Amino acid sequence: MSARLLTVDQVAELLGTTVRFPRRLIEERRITFVKVGRHVRIPEPAVEAFVATHTVQPVARRYGSVA
Repeated sequence: MSARLLTVDQVAELLGTTVRFPRRLIEERRITFVKVGRHVRIPEPAVEAFVATHTVQPVARRYGSVA
């Protein structure tokens, strides 16, 4: 196993959120997670994929003449 498993606290720190946000992602099954006994771990690639999927690219603005 090469993927690092992160705690909910570590994921919250990576995302710059409170612990409640990754817990909600887990509860709503919006992110991949692993149950280790009663502990929950999130693979680092799952966090990276979540961020990549939810990244919004800026829109190029076109400046034209104002009528």
